[in-house]
Amino acid sequence: MKTLTLATAALALAAITGAALADDMNTKASNGAAMEKCYGVALAGKNDCKAGAGTTCAGSAKKDYDGMHWKNVPTGTCTSIKTPHGMGSLTPMKS
Repeated sequence: MKTLTLATAALALAAITGAALADDMNTKASNGAAMEKCYGVALAGKNDCKAGAGTTCAGSAKKDYDGMHWKNVPTGTCTSIKTPHGMGSLTPMKS
């Protein structure tokens, strides 16, 4: 009985740790560089994750440069990214 309880606790800890690591991956590039969410710069189908009601996650953007969808970019570069609709934004924008 104790073995089953310990196994259950270990699985729960692994699930929590996995979720924390997945969240951390959203803020670090594969080379370890810090990343930030940049709204309004993603092309249709190329956004990185959820953008509000009625969307799921990565690849859900229906149009280019939608201000509610974001793309991970290197920290400090977002507001210098120029699009046909203006510059990238660190906060969601009206579409």
